[in-house]
Amino acid sequence: MVSVNFSRMSADTVYKLRCTLVGHSMDVRCVAVMGNNGIIVTGSRDRTAKVWTAAEGSVSYIDSLTLRGHTNFVSCICILPADDKHPNGLILTGSNDKTICAYTLDSLSPIYRLNGHTNTVCSLAISKFGTVVSGSWDQTARVWLEEKCMMTLEGHTATVWAVAIVMHQGLVITGSADKTIKLWRAGHCENTFKGHTDCVRSLVVVSDVQFLSASNDGTIKKWLITGECVSSIQAHESFIYAIALLPEGSGFVSTGEDRTLRIWKESGECKQIVRLPAQSIWDVAVLHNGDIVTGSSDGMARVFSCVSERYASAEEIAAFEEEISGTPLSSGELGNIKINELPGREALYEPGKRDGQTKIIRDESKVGVYQWSESESRWVKIGDAVGAADTQAPGTKIHFEGKEYDYVFSVDVEDGRPPFKLPYNITEDPWFAAQKFIEKNELSQMFLDQVANFIVNNTKGMTLGSQRPESYGDPFTGQSRYVPGVIGSTPVPSGGTDPFTGTGRYVPSYDQSEHRYFPHKTVLTFDLANLNAIAGKLKEFNHGNSSIEDSAIDLVVKLSESTSQNDHATIVTLEKLLSWPKDLVFPVLDVLRLAIRNTNVCNHFCGIQGGQQFLLYLLSHLSKESPPSNKMLSVRVFCNMMKQDKGVKFALQSRGSILESVFQLLPSDNKNMEIAFATLMLNYSVLLLGEKDLEAKLQCLTGIKEALDAIGDGEAQFRLLVAVGTLAVDDEDSLMLSKSIDLLPSLRKLKSVKEPEKVAQCATELEKILL
Repeated sequence: MVSVNFSRMSADTVYKLRCTLVGHSMDVRCVAVMGNNGIIVTGSRDRTAKVWTAAEGSVSYIDSLTLRGHTNFVSCICILPADDKHPNGLILTGSNDKTICAYTLDSLSPIYRLNGHTNTVCSLAISKFGTVVSGSWDQTARVWLEEKCMMTLEGHTATVWAVAIVMHQGLVITGSADKTIKLWRAGHCENTFKGHTDCVRSLVVVSDVQFLSASNDGTIKKWLITGECVSSIQAHESFIYAIALLPEGSGFVSTGEDRTLRIWKESGECKQIVRLPAQSIWDVAVLHNGDIVTGSSDGMARVFSCVSERYASAEEIAAFEEEISGTPLSSGELGNIKINELPGREALYEPGKRDGQTKIIRDESKVGVYQWSESESRWVKIGDAVGAADTQAPGTKIHFEGKEYDYVFSVDVEDGRPPFKLPYNITEDPWFAAQKFIEKNELSQMFLDQVANFIVNNTKGMTLGSQRPESYGDPFTGQSRYVPGVIGSTPVPSGGTDPFTGTGRYVPSYDQSEHRYFPHKTVLTFDLANLNAIAGKLKEFNHGNSSIEDSAIDLVVKLSESTSQNDHATIVTLEKLLSWPKDLVFPVLDVLRLAIRNTNVCNHFCGIQGGQQFLLYLLSHLSKESPPSNKMLSVRVFCNMMKQDKGVKFALQSRGSILESVFQLLPSDNKNMEIAFATLMLNYSVLLLGEKDLEAKLQCLTGIKEALDAIGDGEAQFRLLVAVGTLAVDDEDSLMLSKSIDLLPSLRKLKSVKEPEKVAQCATELEKILL
């Protein structure tokens, strides 16, 4: 095998065509390299992916395998490295059908699918450990491992066009049509990079501390993961779709909407521009031997090499250059041109000043466009200008895809990508032309009349040979662009909106650099009370039930205060009051839930001597026959006792009996009861932090799962979610138990809760942990 040492690559090294991969029937949207033996994988708008292998004894490639399974076009590819299960690795393809398909080299159909995205999967990245990251039009990225979605990265407000992984730091980078780049660690956004002025389309990791980004704004920027942009180059004349690294840190390559592949030195200096005979160069990848493969809008993939032994034959290269020179270039690509002011062919005698410099000349009866090739020291024709001012007489045709048309309209169908071309001849039926346009570009049939009427309105009064109008209007707004699906002049919402249905989704607004709500490390208590009202009710009931003096009642109420002396006699008086009938005891229970926060009171009721009797007493108030207020206040007592060490010990020792009885209280139509229940579960999760009691954790998680399906109060839901997070966030046992009881569906239901907002936020965080 012939190889090249890129670290010593001379300035004379030139990339030339090696071969063209012909097989797809539509745009080649993505390319990837598989393994070290030069296998190329391509994905296309024709809904297939193809595997290409190098032909023995030749510089060409063979179409070895066609992978089918997607119902819409293939938009991205990545390669999972070989492992024991798949010794040749796996091919993953993302599609506009919202799925990711996995193939082996032995399978024509997917061996599995990854489902989860709600819109087109447009970007994929892979780590050497098998972690996959996907980006989508649904404005999210997802992290997958072993066929499961481990977390969803939410925060972008538009399509996630690019994803990358910083391997050794466990970081994920995402680039979006919202013009930002985000850095994620463990599912949480640690940093947002701003600097691009248009969609971020491609990302590539240079090292553990640096990465490159490319954008529709035509720039490539180098960033430190700490957030600083250390360099920026105006790299292309139009959108940049893809970037890839050359071997051994020798530089990088880029492709875009300006028909070019560009080779860059590590310093950011452009080393070579390779012009292709296609408008959109969608993707680029680099083989291990340094050869470069591109996918483009003419349905071709092409391989370029800088090793002369792998160059195509002189005849093939000449045919390739001839194809490029015959490519018509619109005036929109070249600016306003006045033919009388252009130089003649004598201008080509003067050498160019830099590689890729463009020169426009009068070339007999045409306007010729030439590009300077530094490596060959000559001007290379890259096409003829069409549609330029003063170059076409009225009635002349526009060349598009090898045919002539009276009109070629630009139709925007997708934010962040170039418009589709709508060709039309005035001899055609507008509805027939509209139908062809819809079928070719896989648009909804609902747009048929809109497109047809657009053609009619913008070609009114035209006959054969008539001059084309200067501009055309949007069929809905009257402006210069036709945007399917946008009714009237109403703009598409800019944030948190599905690009097709228009429906909103929840986008967290909080700082995701760490878990905001859990783990919770202190118990919650119920401290608020109107002591005067409690005292009045006690005295009212006391006069008919006991002979306790009002002054003694006042002392009992004072037990509720944290500064109370808590003398034994007053505690005994409280104990007597607890023997009142169930329909009258509720104000006593209210005093108890406040008083038990104090050490002496808690020790008296929760101690060894009286603890069991006290437990049975409180559980009796949790029976079905007990008044609702007694149930709620008894649960509050259990919560508040956990403020004291003796109460903690009592709660843990009696946990089985307490929770078994409390679980019977749901469902409840009493908001205060729901909050009391949820608080008790949260407090138990705090007590179990760091403990190895799997039985206790399982009982808590099981009860929480059932409660999440039964409780409707937002505050109660939130406290239950915090309880789960407190148990699971740093505890592998609790995490395993949560998955074993299938807690995730119960959590996901709460992601749609609007108020309070913290419920959806907390549920979203928990989902990431449990996936």
